Amino acid sequence: MYAEFLRVLSSLGFPKSRAELCARLFAENSRDGVASHGLNRFPAFVAAVKKGQINPQAKPIKVQSRGSYEVWDGQMGAGNLNAYDCMGRAIRLAGQTSLGCVALRNTNHWMRGGSFGWQAAEANCIGICWTNAFPSMPPWGAKEPRLGNNPLVLAVPRREGSVVVDFALSVYSYGKLNTYQRKGEQLPFPGGYDHQGQLSSDPGAIIESRRALPIGYWKGSGLALLLDLVATLLSGGRSTAQIGQEEEEYAISQVFLVFDVAATPAGKMADRIVDEIITDFQTAAPASPSGTIRYPGSGTLAIRRESMEQGIPVDPQYWRQVLEL
Repeated sequence: MYAEFLRVLSSLGFPKSRAELCARLFAENSRDGVASHGLNRFPAFVAAVKKGQINPQAKPIKVQSRGSYEVWDGQMGAGNLNAYDCMGRAIRLAGQTSLGCVALRNTNHWMRGGSFGWQAAEANCIGICWTNAFPSMPPWGAKEPRLGNNPLVLAVPRREGSVVVDFALSVYSYGKLNTYQRKGEQLPFPGGYDHQGQLSSDPGAIIESRRALPIGYWKGSGLALLLDLVATLLSGGRSTAQIGQEEEEYAISQVFLVFDVAATPAGKMADRIVDEIITDFQTAAPASPSGTIRYPGSGTLAIRRESMEQGIPVDPQYWRQVLEL
């Protein structure tokens, strides 16, 4: 998978090192069970490059710096590469001053936001990052989309398996809705509204209406708004309202916030403290006899191990598309 991605990216004019990193990030997404932002998203990514929405030669540049807070401009480069670079910069700032904050503007879809949470955790850092997005979710009580489904990622390092949560602000992300739709399956729980304004478990009806249900109802609606506000203000970039004036999503705004665990009061005891909390978390009695209590990130690690042992399952339709690029 990596080799095929690298072949295509090289043909599109990505410099060698950037093509290698981009191919790795896409392949790792599918390896970790997030094909919606790995293999399945790759043909759309290539189409965006060919349309000129993504500049394969671009790298982010620093435009403002004040202490441990920096603003970078993605220059419309590949979103996953820009995000990787800016999370890396935030990690380096945290190593110097305990805390690093990088705000990024004029970038593109970062694919799986969790990639950058794992990046922070692997550097023994607490990572928090989020992005705004094209409006695809109505404010609570409204029927027209005005909010981005702004994904939020939080990560805490741990020797026995880092704790990483990566979630969109709708009950089901649009990637997950597309997955259910391709399989011809209904959602396990209502995930949004159809054109008649009725709660629906039909993924196609929700995609068509663009009325995904926010997590926590009004709470998710409020959180989506605040993430957009903070990302826009810190980066000096475009808001969800401005992004929505275009037909497609591009030139979005993101934030990468990192804390060096070694500089926290926990210091060298951090891993033991996290272990104690996770152990207590997992001692909760399961609701069903066969149930297990998993912490965020444990499922990703299990899928990763299975993929490395048995190979990555793929949707033949998308695999053929990549082979033909």
